[in-house]
Amino acid sequence: MTQTAHGVEFTQQPSATPKSAEERAAILANPGFGNYFTDHTAVVDYKVDEHGNGGWHSARIEAYGPIMLDPSAAVLHYGQEIFEGLKAYRHADGTVWTFRPEANAARLNQSARRLALPELPAEYFLGAIRELVSMDKDWVPSGDGEALYLRPFMIATEAFLGVRAAREVSFRVIASPVGNYFGGEVKPVSIWISRNYARAGRGGTGAAKCGGNYAASLIAQQEAEANGCKQVLFLDQFNDNAVEELGGMNVFFVMKDGSLVTPALTGTILEGVTRSSVIQVAKDMGREVAERKITLDEWRDGVASGDITEVFACGTAAVITPIGVLRDETEFIGAEDAKAGETTMAIREQLLGIQTGKVADKHGWLTRLA
Repeated sequence: MTQTAHGVEFTQQPSATPKSAEERAAILANPGFGNYFTDHTAVVDYKVDEHGNGGWHSARIEAYGPIMLDPSAAVLHYGQEIFEGLKAYRHADGTVWTFRPEANAARLNQSARRLALPELPAEYFLGAIRELVSMDKDWVPSGDGEALYLRPFMIATEAFLGVRAAREVSFRVIASPVGNYFGGEVKPVSIWISRNYARAGRGGTGAAKCGGNYAASLIAQQEAEANGCKQVLFLDQFNDNAVEELGGMNVFFVMKDGSLVTPALTGTILEGVTRSSVIQVAKDMGREVAERKITLDEWRDGVASGDITEVFACGTAAVITPIGVLRDETEFIGAEDAKAGETTMAIREQLLGIQTGKVADKHGWLTRLA
Protein backbone atom coordinates (compact mmCIF):
# COMPACT_ATOMS: atom_id res chain seq x y z
CA MET A 1 0.00 0.00 0.00
CA THR A 2 1.24 3.53 -0.75
CA GLN A 3 0.42 6.78 0.96
CA THR A 4 1.17 10.26 -0.30
CA ALA A 5 2.52 12.78 2.20
CA HIS A 6 3.69 16.25 1.16
CA GLY A 7 3.71 15.10 -2.45
CA VAL A 8 5.92 12.05 -1.81
CA GLU A 9 4.63 8.49 -2.03
CA PHE A 10 5.62 6.24 0.87
CA THR A 11 5.16 2.50 0.49
CA GLN A 12 3.83 0.94 3.69
CA GLN A 13 5.21 -2.40 4.84
CA PRO A 14 3.56 -2.92 8.25
CA SER A 15 5.38 -4.83 10.95
CA ALA A 16 4.41 -8.48 11.26
CA THR A 17 5.12 -8.37 15.00
CA PRO A 18 3.85 -5.08 16.43
CA LYS A 19 3.62 -4.66 20.18
CA SER A 20 0.26 -5.63 21.64
CA ALA A 21 -1.94 -2.96 23.23
CA GLU A 22 -0.99 -4.37 26.64
CA GLU A 23 2.75 -4.25 25.91
CA ARG A 24 2.47 -0.72 24.59
CA ALA A 25 0.46 0.43 27.63
CA ALA A 26 3.10 -0.98 29.98
CA ILE A 27 5.82 0.97 28.16
CA LEU A 28 3.82 4.20 28.08
CA ALA A 29 3.19 3.94 31.82
CA ASN A 30 6.88 4.69 32.42
CA PRO A 31 8.70 5.41 29.15
CA GLY A 32 11.85 7.06 30.50
CA PHE A 33 13.85 8.72 27.74
CA GLY A 34 15.05 6.90 24.63
CA ASN A 35 14.53 3.43 26.08
CA TYR A 36 11.74 2.11 23.84
CA PHE A 37 10.87 2.49 20.18
CA THR A 38 7.72 2.25 18.12
CA ASP A 39 6.86 -0.55 15.71
CA HIS A 40 7.96 1.18 12.52
CA THR A 41 10.62 3.34 10.89
CA ALA A 42 10.60 5.66 7.88
CA VAL A 43 13.31 5.16 5.23
CA VAL A 44 14.36 7.01 2.07
CA ASP A 45 17.47 5.95 0.13
CA TYR A 46 19.87 7.94 -2.03
CA LYS A 47 22.25 6.81 -4.76
CA VAL A 48 24.53 8.39 -7.34
CA ASP A 49 24.29 6.58 -10.69
CA GLU A 50 27.05 5.82 -13.19
CA HIS A 51 26.53 9.22 -14.80
CA GLY A 52 27.12 11.05 -11.52
CA ASN A 53 23.47 11.96 -11.00
CA GLY A 54 22.13 11.49 -7.48
CA GLY A 55 18.56 11.06 -6.38
CA TRP A 56 16.35 10.04 -3.48
CA HIS A 57 14.17 6.97 -3.95
CA SER A 58 12.30 4.06 -2.31
CA ALA A 59 10.47 6.11 0.32
CA ARG A 60 8.82 3.62 2.67
CA ILE A 61 7.53 2.81 6.13
CA GLU A 62 8.78 -0.55 7.34
CA ALA A 63 9.12 -2.55 10.56
CA TYR A 64 11.53 -1.18 13.15
CA GLY A 65 14.61 -3.39 13.36
CA PRO A 66 18.36 -3.74 12.80
CA ILE A 67 19.97 -1.99 9.82
CA MET A 68 21.95 -4.26 7.52
CA LEU A 69 25.30 -2.61 6.74
CA ASP A 70 28.41 -3.83 4.98
CA PRO A 71 31.43 -3.81 7.36
CA SER A 72 33.06 -1.28 5.03
CA ALA A 73 30.09 1.13 5.06
CA ALA A 74 31.42 4.67 5.04
CA VAL A 75 29.56 5.72 8.17
CA LEU A 76 31.51 3.17 10.21
CA HIS A 77 34.93 4.40 9.08
CA TYR A 78 34.59 8.08 8.26
CA GLY A 79 31.72 9.17 10.50
CA GLN A 80 29.62 10.59 7.69
CA GLU A 81 26.29 10.97 9.50
CA ILE A 82 23.95 13.64 10.81
CA PHE A 83 20.74 13.67 12.83
CA GLU A 84 17.89 15.77 14.16
CA GLY A 85 15.54 15.70 17.12
CA LEU A 86 11.95 16.89 17.45
CA LYS A 87 8.82 15.84 19.30
CA ALA A 88 5.21 14.93 18.54
CA TYR A 89 2.68 16.00 21.17
CA ARG A 90 -0.81 14.67 21.81
CA HIS A 91 -3.25 17.54 22.30
CA ALA A 92 -6.32 17.45 24.50
CA ASP A 93 -8.61 16.52 21.60
CA GLY A 94 -6.46 13.47 20.77
CA THR A 95 -4.82 14.92 17.67
CA VAL A 96 -1.04 14.75 17.31
CA TRP A 97 1.12 17.73 16.39
CA THR A 98 4.80 18.55 16.02
CA PHE A 99 6.68 21.79 16.55
CA ARG A 100 8.55 23.69 13.82
CA PRO A 101 9.53 20.67 11.69
CA GLU A 102 10.48 22.94 8.79
CA ALA A 103 13.27 24.36 10.97
CA ASN A 104 14.56 20.85 11.65
CA ALA A 105 14.42 20.03 7.94
CA ALA A 106 16.43 23.16 7.14
CA ARG A 107 19.00 22.42 9.86
CA LEU A 108 19.37 18.83 8.63
CA ASN A 109 20.35 20.21 5.23
CA GLN A 110 22.74 22.69 6.82
CA SER A 111 24.41 19.75 8.56
CA ALA A 112 24.34 17.73 5.32
CA ARG A 113 26.24 20.43 3.47
CA ARG A 114 28.93 20.52 6.16
CA LEU A 115 29.31 16.70 6.21
CA ALA A 116 29.30 16.39 2.39
CA LEU A 117 26.02 14.47 2.44
CA PRO A 118 23.18 15.03 -0.07
CA GLU A 119 20.51 17.52 0.90
CA LEU A 120 17.09 16.04 1.54
CA PRO A 121 14.07 17.84 0.02
CA ALA A 122 11.84 19.14 2.79
CA GLU A 123 8.87 17.18 1.44
CA TYR A 124 10.71 13.92 2.16
CA PHE A 125 11.59 15.04 5.69
CA LEU A 126 8.04 16.18 6.49
CA GLY A 127 6.46 13.23 4.71
CA ALA A 128 8.61 10.75 6.62
CA ILE A 129 7.66 12.06 10.05
CA ARG A 130 3.99 12.43 9.10
CA GLU A 131 3.75 8.88 7.74
CA LEU A 132 5.64 7.34 10.66
CA VAL A 133 3.59 9.12 13.31
CA SER A 134 0.36 8.36 11.46
CA MET A 135 1.28 4.68 11.44
CA ASP A 136 2.38 4.63 15.11
CA LYS A 137 0.04 7.26 16.54
CA ASP A 138 -1.02 4.98 19.40
CA TRP A 139 2.52 5.30 20.74
CA VAL A 140 2.16 9.04 21.42
CA PRO A 141 1.80 9.44 25.21
CA SER A 142 -0.51 11.97 26.80
CA GLY A 143 0.98 12.48 30.29
CA ASP A 144 2.35 15.77 31.59
CA GLY A 145 5.75 16.45 30.01
CA GLU A 146 5.51 13.38 27.78
CA ALA A 147 5.85 13.22 23.99
CA LEU A 148 6.91 11.01 21.11
CA TYR A 149 10.54 11.87 20.42
CA LEU A 150 11.38 11.73 16.70
CA ARG A 151 14.94 11.03 15.59
CA PRO A 152 15.57 11.65 11.86
CA PHE A 153 19.10 10.71 10.80
CA MET A 154 21.18 10.26 7.67
CA ILE A 155 24.06 7.79 7.28
CA ALA A 156 26.55 6.99 4.52
CA THR A 157 25.86 3.36 3.57
CA GLU A 158 28.15 2.89 0.56
CA ALA A 159 30.59 -0.01 0.99
CA PHE A 160 34.14 1.19 0.25
CA LEU A 161 37.36 2.32 1.90
CA GLY A 162 38.70 5.65 0.77
CA VAL A 163 38.38 9.22 1.98
CA ARG A 164 35.65 10.74 -0.17
CA ALA A 165 31.96 11.50 0.14
CA ALA A 166 29.79 8.40 -0.06
CA ARG A 167 27.60 7.84 -3.11
CA GLU A 168 24.97 5.80 -1.27
CA VAL A 169 23.11 7.22 1.70
CA SER A 170 20.08 6.33 3.82
CA PHE A 171 17.74 8.77 5.57
CA ARG A 172 15.68 7.27 8.38
CA VAL A 173 13.32 8.29 11.16
CA ILE A 174 12.74 6.36 14.37
CA ALA A 175 10.40 7.29 17.22
CA SER A 176 10.54 6.82 20.98
CA PRO A 177 7.90 7.64 23.62
CA VAL A 178 9.56 9.78 26.29
CA GLY A 179 9.00 11.43 29.64
CA ASN A 180 10.91 14.36 31.13
CA TYR A 181 14.61 14.30 30.23
CA PHE A 182 15.90 15.02 33.74
CA GLY A 183 13.08 13.22 35.56
CA GLY A 184 9.71 14.39 36.87
CA GLU A 185 9.91 17.66 38.80
CA VAL A 186 11.54 20.63 37.06
CA LYS A 187 14.33 21.77 39.38
CA PRO A 188 17.72 23.43 38.89
CA VAL A 189 20.58 21.18 37.81
CA SER A 190 24.30 21.36 38.52
CA ILE A 191 26.68 21.91 35.58
CA TRP A 192 30.37 20.98 35.41
CA ILE A 193 32.87 23.29 33.69
CA SER A 194 35.03 21.52 31.12
CA ARG A 195 38.56 22.93 31.33
CA ASN A 196 40.38 20.25 29.35
CA TYR A 197 38.07 19.43 26.46
CA ALA A 198 36.39 21.28 23.61
CA ARG A 199 33.16 20.25 21.90
CA ALA A 200 34.14 21.79 18.56
CA GLY A 201 36.74 24.11 17.02
CA ARG A 202 36.61 27.04 14.64
CA GLY A 203 36.09 25.89 11.09
CA GLY A 204 34.93 22.52 12.40
CA THR A 205 31.51 20.94 12.70
CA GLY A 206 30.18 22.79 15.76
CA ALA A 207 27.23 24.27 13.86
CA ALA A 208 26.28 20.86 12.43
CA LYS A 209 24.27 18.27 14.31
CA CYS A 210 26.54 15.28 13.79
CA GLY A 211 27.47 12.37 15.99
CA GLY A 212 31.15 13.31 16.10
CA ASN A 213 30.39 16.44 18.12
CA TYR A 214 28.55 14.37 20.72
CA ALA A 215 31.22 11.67 20.76
CA ALA A 216 33.80 14.38 21.49
CA SER A 217 31.68 15.61 24.42
CA LEU A 218 31.22 12.26 26.14
CA ILE A 219 34.50 12.20 28.07
CA ALA A 220 33.67 15.62 29.51
CA GLN A 221 30.14 14.42 30.30
CA GLN A 222 31.62 11.45 32.17
CA GLU A 223 33.74 13.87 34.17
CA ALA A 224 30.63 15.88 35.00
CA GLU A 225 28.70 12.83 36.15
CA ALA A 226 31.65 11.65 38.26
CA ASN A 227 31.41 14.98 40.08
CA GLY A 228 27.65 14.81 40.63
CA CYS A 229 26.64 17.12 37.78
CA LYS A 230 23.95 16.56 35.16
CA GLN A 231 25.63 18.30 32.23
CA VAL A 232 28.91 19.85 31.14
CA LEU A 233 29.62 23.42 29.98
CA PHE A 234 32.09 24.04 27.16
CA LEU A 235 34.09 27.27 26.97
CA ASP A 236 36.13 28.89 24.22
CA GLN A 237 39.47 28.94 26.03
CA PHE A 238 41.02 31.03 23.25
CA ASN A 239 38.37 33.75 23.52
CA ASP A 240 38.38 34.85 27.18
CA ASN A 241 36.63 31.65 28.25
CA ALA A 242 33.51 32.66 26.35
CA VAL A 243 30.49 30.50 27.17
CA GLU A 244 29.57 28.22 24.27
CA GLU A 245 26.98 25.57 25.10
CA LEU A 246 26.35 22.49 27.17
CA GLY A 247 26.91 18.98 25.87
CA GLY A 248 23.53 19.08 24.18
CA MET A 249 21.79 22.34 25.13
CA ASN A 250 22.06 26.11 24.60
CA VAL A 251 22.41 28.53 27.52
CA PHE A 252 20.42 31.66 28.45
CA PHE A 253 20.99 34.29 31.15
CA VAL A 254 18.23 36.41 32.70
CA MET A 255 19.52 39.85 33.66
CA LYS A 256 18.22 41.97 36.53
CA ASP A 257 16.43 44.31 34.11
CA GLY A 258 14.44 41.36 32.76
CA SER A 259 16.33 41.05 29.49
CA LEU A 260 17.91 37.82 28.25
CA VAL A 261 21.41 37.13 26.95
CA THR A 262 22.54 34.05 25.03
CA PRO A 263 25.89 33.34 23.38
CA ALA A 264 26.04 34.54 19.77
CA LEU A 265 26.30 31.87 17.10
CA THR A 266 29.95 31.69 16.08
CA GLY A 267 30.10 28.54 13.98
CA THR A 268 31.09 26.44 16.99
CA ILE A 269 27.63 26.54 18.58
CA LEU A 270 24.60 24.58 17.35
CA GLU A 271 21.72 26.77 16.23
CA GLY A 272 19.04 25.15 18.38
CA VAL A 273 15.41 25.22 17.26
CA THR A 274 14.40 25.58 20.91
CA ARG A 275 16.98 28.38 21.27
CA SER A 276 15.42 30.40 18.45
CA SER A 277 11.94 29.67 19.82
CA VAL A 278 12.92 30.91 23.30
CA ILE A 279 14.23 34.12 21.75
CA GLN A 280 10.90 34.71 20.00
CA VAL A 281 8.78 33.77 23.04
CA ALA A 282 10.81 36.13 25.24
CA LYS A 283 10.34 38.95 22.73
CA ASP A 284 6.59 38.19 22.63
CA MET A 285 6.60 38.69 26.42
CA GLY A 286 8.14 42.13 25.96
CA ARG A 287 11.69 41.17 26.93
CA GLU A 288 14.80 42.26 25.10
CA VAL A 289 17.13 39.49 23.97
CA ALA A 290 20.81 39.99 23.17
CA GLU A 291 22.91 37.44 21.28
CA ARG A 292 26.48 38.27 22.22
CA LYS A 293 29.69 37.03 23.75
CA ILE A 294 29.37 36.28 27.46
CA THR A 295 32.34 35.00 29.43
CA LEU A 296 32.81 32.83 32.48
CA ASP A 297 34.01 35.93 34.34
CA GLU A 298 30.78 37.77 33.50
CA TRP A 299 28.74 34.76 34.67
CA ARG A 300 30.63 34.62 37.98
CA ASP A 301 30.59 38.37 38.60
CA GLY A 302 27.00 38.76 37.42
CA VAL A 303 25.66 36.14 39.81
CA ALA A 304 27.70 37.64 42.68
CA SER A 305 26.47 41.18 42.01
CA GLY A 306 22.88 40.26 41.18
CA ASP A 307 23.18 41.46 37.59
CA ILE A 308 22.39 37.89 36.50
CA THR A 309 19.31 36.64 38.31
CA GLU A 310 18.61 33.31 36.53
CA VAL A 311 20.39 30.92 34.18
CA PHE A 312 18.74 28.17 32.16
CA ALA A 313 19.53 25.68 29.42
CA CYS A 314 17.27 24.72 26.53
CA GLY A 315 16.99 21.98 23.94
CA THR A 316 14.44 19.70 22.30
CA ALA A 317 14.88 16.84 24.78
CA ALA A 318 14.59 18.79 28.04
CA VAL A 319 12.83 21.91 26.62
CA ILE A 320 13.94 24.34 29.36
CA THR A 321 15.93 23.38 32.45
CA PRO A 322 17.01 25.87 35.16
CA ILE A 323 20.68 25.86 36.15
CA GLY A 324 21.39 26.10 39.86
CA VAL A 325 25.16 25.67 40.17
CA LEU A 326 28.11 25.90 37.82
CA ARG A 327 31.30 24.42 39.22
CA ASP A 328 34.57 22.55 38.91
CA GLU A 329 37.54 21.99 41.25
CA THR A 330 38.10 25.72 41.67
CA GLU A 331 34.79 27.41 40.76
CA PHE A 332 31.40 27.43 42.47
CA ILE A 333 28.87 29.79 40.94
CA GLY A 334 25.26 29.80 42.17
CA ALA A 335 23.57 28.08 45.08
CA GLU A 336 22.82 24.44 45.90
CA ASP A 337 19.36 25.39 47.18
CA ALA A 338 18.48 27.55 44.16
CA LYS A 339 14.87 27.48 43.06
CA ALA A 340 13.69 27.60 39.46
CA GLY A 341 13.44 31.27 38.48
CA GLU A 342 10.15 32.96 37.67
CA THR A 343 11.26 34.10 34.21
CA THR A 344 12.68 30.69 33.35
CA MET A 345 9.46 28.94 34.31
CA ALA A 346 7.25 31.53 32.62
CA ILE A 347 9.08 31.05 29.32
CA ARG A 348 9.01 27.27 29.79
CA GLU A 349 5.27 27.30 30.46
CA GLN A 350 4.60 29.48 27.43
CA LEU A 351 6.72 27.38 25.09
CA LEU A 352 5.31 24.07 26.32
CA GLY A 353 1.84 25.54 26.16
CA ILE A 354 2.27 26.28 22.46
CA GLN A 355 3.71 22.82 21.78
CA THR A 356 0.89 21.02 23.59
CA GLY A 357 -1.93 23.18 22.23
CA LYS A 358 -2.77 24.93 25.51
CA VAL A 359 -1.51 28.32 24.30
CA ALA A 360 -2.41 29.96 20.98
CA ASP A 361 0.16 29.35 18.24
CA LYS A 362 0.36 32.82 16.69
CA HIS A 363 3.57 32.07 14.78
CA GLY A 364 2.25 29.03 12.92
CA TRP A 365 4.83 26.76 14.51
CA LEU A 366 2.60 23.68 14.82
CA THR A 367 2.07 21.03 12.15
CA ARG A 368 -0.58 18.35 12.54
CA LEU A 369 0.70 14.79 12.00
CA ALA A 370 -2.28 12.63 12.96
